[in-house]
Amino acid sequence: QVQLVESGGGLVQAGGSLRLSCAASGSIFSINTMGWYRQAPEKQRELVATITSGRSTNYADSVKGRFTISRDNAKNMVYLQMNSLKPEDTAVYFCALKNTDWSRRITTDYWGQGTQVTVSS
Repeated sequence: QVQLVESGGGLVQAGGSLRLSCAASGSIFSINTMGWYRQAPEKQRELVATITSGRSTNYADSVKGRFTISRDNAKNMVYLQMNSLKPEDTAVYFCALKNTDWSRRITTDYWGQGTQVTVSS
């Protein structure tokens, strides 16, 4: 029903910048939260940043001050601007959507396929 497609990953040198984009399509409700998670080899998937439909944001401590999450509600897109990248930021980054249908009182989570971000030193 909902599809998330990430783009913008790639290889960048430490200190550089990268901008990830996530396009959501399907039945997306007005009340929702979108975000970015990442998973590095031998590590658990971790939250990077989230943003609500009201544009309230939350960031992992490790990326505060360096990453900025934003969204375009009209286009159902979410972005992650990553600055001052570090090698430890290397991971597969996943876009996520928490879709809340208040009329049916259900919340459904969706995930994208992920995009690789590699930061070289």
